[in-house]
Amino acid sequence: MSWGTELWDQFDNLEKHTQWGIDVLEKYIKFVKERTEIEINYAKQLRNLSKKYQPKKNSKEEDENKFSSCRAFLSTLSEMNDYAGQHEVVSENMTSQITAELARYVQELKQERKAHFHDGRKAQQHIETCWKQLEASKRRFERDCKEADRAQQYFEKMDADLNVTKADVEKARQHSQLRHQMAEESKAEYSAALQRFNQEQRDHYHTHIPNIFQKIQDMEERRIVRLGESMKTFAEVDRQVIPIIGKCLDGITKAAEAIDQEKDSQCAVEAFKSGFEPPGDVEFEDFAQPLKRASSECSLAAPGKEGKAATTGKAKGKLWPFIKKNKQSQSLYFHKELMKRTLGRPTYAHEARAYVLSLKLGGGPEDFSHLPPEQRRKKLQQKVDELNKEIQKEVDQREALTKMKDVYIKNPQMGDAGSVEHKLAELGQNLERLRQEAQKFEGWLAEVEGRLPVKTEPGRRQSGVCETPNTLTVNHCAQDRESSPDGSYTEEPSQESEAKVPPPAHEFDDEFDDEEPLPTIGTCKALYTFEGQNEGTISVTEGETLFVIEEDKGDGWTRIRRSEDEEGYVPTSYVEVFLEKNAKGAMTYI
Repeated sequence: MSWGTELWDQFDNLEKHTQWGIDVLEKYIKFVKERTEIEINYAKQLRNLSKKYQPKKNSKEEDENKFSSCRAFLSTLSEMNDYAGQHEVVSENMTSQITAELARYVQELKQERKAHFHDGRKAQQHIETCWKQLEASKRRFERDCKEADRAQQYFEKMDADLNVTKADVEKARQHSQLRHQMAEESKAEYSAALQRFNQEQRDHYHTHIPNIFQKIQDMEERRIVRLGESMKTFAEVDRQVIPIIGKCLDGITKAAEAIDQEKDSQCAVEAFKSGFEPPGDVEFEDFAQPLKRASSECSLAAPGKEGKAATTGKAKGKLWPFIKKNKQSQSLYFHKELMKRTLGRPTYAHEARAYVLSLKLGGGPEDFSHLPPEQRRKKLQQKVDELNKEIQKEVDQREALTKMKDVYIKNPQMGDAGSVEHKLAELGQNLERLRQEAQKFEGWLAEVEGRLPVKTEPGRRQSGVCETPNTLTVNHCAQDRESSPDGSYTEEPSQESEAKVPPPAHEFDDEFDDEEPLPTIGTCKALYTFEGQNEGTISVTEGETLFVIEEDKGDGWTRIRRSEDEEGYVPTSYVEVFLEKNAKGAMTYI
């Protein structure tokens, strides 16, 4: 089926139809462009989402990567980043293989369409010109025939009139003959024009127009084929990335299947294990018999507490540190109670205070002595490993420079051996410094590893003293645990025999009672607003008046209380302190 034969008289409609086809192609190009924009925006949003949840460098989130669930989440983020990359590939391929190619093809198509319809209009104009020439020759032949008839009638009229001279009759006869001759010539010209027109018309409708319309038909069919191929490419571009997207999803699935709850539980143990032994059983106190409390040198209770317990005559409830009411002092309370229950003696006030400040400010001494033994050992081991890696790196660099120096000495033309002397000296200094650091941390590590608590017999409290029931006995204690001012715990062998008397039951148990609130030693007025966002701090507003329960010990923090359950530390520079008379002398240290 050919447009040249079937649509020979639909030139204008074909022109509109082909223009519509180009519009459809441009509409599809616009559709693909919008699809590529969606893909690139989606990929960008996926990348931003993946980046948003990536752990920050040197942050707490990096330490969480030891848990398999966190590593699986990181793998998911990585796979999502690759997943986003595939959408970028889809956008790029659609732009290059569809949008750009179709845009170029549309321009070529418009030029081809313009040329074909130009040829069609030219052929149409030519046939119209031939028709006009035929009409002109036809009208001229008709006019000449009428003129010849009129001249013939005039001649016959003149010839029949007796009053007309012979000359007039001859003149009329010659004029009639001339008109008949002109009519014959017009007839011949009209006949030739008619033959030419018919030939042109046959060529126009059977040759020229069919050829032009066939080219237009081929052009339109190519446009349709090209549109179909672009649609296939549209699907193929997506299909090409499906295997890679599948691998990304497989990676996410594999990461999820690699989650090991038992290993994560073990990691939690390694991360939070303190190394302390749990407390032993609490001994029964028989209040049915009158008890005589005797003071002892190794009593753990404060002088004021003994008298108070004797007057009240009743024991306080024993609370485990986790149910401490004051949230802001939970960490301090837990640390103190755990030390008392495991080592048999309380920590000093400045030790506990340093521990709380380390919790609040996230810092600590260089030897990590503010941490529990097990955590301290892990931190020291990590530091030793880091220093050993740095030392090995420096050693490798020094060996490389030494080899370079030897090469320069043997071949002076390759370089100056003295140029590496300065670098070798600098590496030597760095190595010496790193080795000293490593030796220092290894010493601390050896100290901690040799002093981690060993499990004792159940039912017997671990204590820093050697106990003998009901008698005064001279004992040689193998090790006596002491608390150093920087918060670390040392064990020093006893150098001499020392009489140890176990503390009375009531006095010993007072150390396990719920903490007595510190007495008020003055008041303070907040000069500025302070947002206490860290653990152990308390928020205050400008102009607020509060109670001082512990003054600044030189670290820039003052402990205050708002109510029975609200106390904590604020910067000393943020408050104006008004101490009561003899307040310092009345302060007791735990």
